[in-house]
Amino acid sequence: MIQKIGREYFAGNGVIQTLYPGLALSNGDTGIGSIGRIDHAMSNRNGTIPMHPHINDEILSYFRSGKILHKDSEGNEVMIGKDRMMLMQAGKLFYHEETGKSEDEIFEGLQIFIRPAVKDLTPKVTFWDLDQLHSENKWRLVASHNDNNQFQFSSETWIYDIKLTKGSSIGLPSLPKMGLTCLLYVFKGEIEINDMNLQKKEAVIIKDEDIEISTNEGAELVLFVTNEEATIYKDGMFSGNKY
Repeated sequence: MIQKIGREYFAGNGVIQTLYPGLALSNGDTGIGSIGRIDHAMSNRNGTIPMHPHINDEILSYFRSGKILHKDSEGNEVMIGKDRMMLMQAGKLFYHEETGKSEDEIFEGLQIFIRPAVKDLTPKVTFWDLDQLHSENKWRLVASHNDNNQFQFSSETWIYDIKLTKGSSIGLPSLPKMGLTCLLYVFKGEIEINDMNLQKKEAVIIKDEDIEISTNEGAELVLFVTNEEATIYKDGMFSGNKY
């Protein structure tokens, strides 16, 4: 199966636009497996999102430009940005606050809401200082399920990224097991997949298909992989089946 998700599946027209990927499938679920929702944030303004709660969400902060000051109920006060990612595993209850520190640089990135395997886990926050900002023409495993990676989800979820240079092409990475569902998201640039064109803020669902991804001008991609047969908790505060 290959199915395109266009920009019409985004909600919101402001600084943050939210993709509910399951709406493209019309199966009564706003997410796909453990992939709850994806927020694409972009702003040239500084400001504060005040302290607010999360319950049973696992949130990967994937920012590619700008910086924000993160504060949370676990006592962390850390600057995050393009060279430092963060995974917040909210569990039973967790609070955090974000203040933009972009200065002259446009702030842009993703807040990725993943559904946990079970409810009410112990809250945990993990940071990762990247050795390289991008992984050029090679898939990088950003987060995984129990694979000794820096970021580990409780559910069977894997996230990869890649920066494709002009005129390059690649297939999917070698996946952990058979039967997984992939959601390929264009963060920047434009690509062709099996004669299908995708531009920034568009995505495609891929399952049990061989594909080739190519780009003429270059692109930055994020690949979400989920096991739709695995146990997940679907009633997280933001990641849950809500719209």
